Amino acid sequence: MAAEPGRVLKPFNGGQLQHLTAAVKPGMVGVQAKENISSTPTAEPGRVLKPPNRAGGPDPNPIAKPSTEKEQVSSINPKEPSGQRWSLQDFDIGRPLGKGKFGNVYLAREKSTKYVVALKVLFKSQLQKAGVEHQLRREVEIQSHLRHPHILRLFGYFHDKTRVYLILEYAPKGELYKELMKNARFDEKRAIVYISQLASALRYCHGKKVIHRDIKPENLLLGNTGDLKIADFGWSVHAPSSRRTTLCGTLDYLPPEMIEGNLHDEKVDLWSLGVLCYEFLVGKPPFEAASHEDTYRRITRVDLRFPSYVSDPAKNLISLLLKHDPNKRLSLDKVLEHPWIKDNQNPDTS
Repeated sequence: MAAEPGRVLKPFNGGQLQHLTAAVKPGMVGVQAKENISSTPTAEPGRVLKPPNRAGGPDPNPIAKPSTEKEQVSSINPKEPSGQRWSLQDFDIGRPLGKGKFGNVYLAREKSTKYVVALKVLFKSQLQKAGVEHQLRREVEIQSHLRHPHILRLFGYFHDKTRVYLILEYAPKGELYKELMKNARFDEKRAIVYISQLASALRYCHGKKVIHRDIKPENLLLGNTGDLKIADFGWSVHAPSSRRTTLCGTLDYLPPEMIEGNLHDEKVDLWSLGVLCYEFLVGKPPFEAASHEDTYRRITRVDLRFPSYVSDPAKNLISLLLKHDPNKRLSLDKVLEHPWIKDNQNPDTS
């Protein structure tokens, strides 16, 4: 069962971590409700979390700057030597950041370095009940090896008898979906920034033979400077063979080949990029309909309709991505070279 509202995680002082939730007074957060972690600055850009005097764990070297997409990916070894694993006692736990199907996400601070992270707490019983343990293992394996300025870092993980904990990069500006709902839709200048950043991140993923398969606003976060971060790799897959048949992802973002039960490859992410671009500019997905059947029908027919306020260059890019034939979709390299993006992009936002 997920933690109740107003309750936060608290390490048990004994040898085993059993009672991991404890009520705190309203307005107080953190272990023993002593400090407001959200007021503590995050570590300076480039630093990553590492426990003191421990082998394994997150890479202590600086993260590559945005221009270095060809960076060598260094492996994180989650299996640290005996007695030197991460545990809940290494962290001060703060306010809840979000609630998901299998658990919650909390603001946290590693005690020795004061590095602020997001701690995702998943309940083993719920993972097992839903039969998604393999999906979690795949998510951890993939995300922990990715290094890109527009992909949320997974620094490491640990677990106890009832929970699995993921140590994630903290994105202070929260969910992109909430920002979109607040604004109803984005102007083209802002949409261009997000689409170019996402295209850059997906190009990096595809270069590593990783297909995301579930790009949507709910899976994107905003960092301290407002930069986009891909945050959820639950449906992603490392597919060196490049051909998959699993039906996954979110209805409004499913490409025709998935709906029709055909093989799919990394080009499903190109379709999702087109759907996302449309939703940024219009405020709703392009194939939204009254029923699932009608949505499926509109997707397979590529029944694409634009409001009058969407510019012709934006329409062109979206139309080039939303092609029924995956092989005819615009490549990510060409997306980044498209006039709508290239002629309006601030070099500092790529």
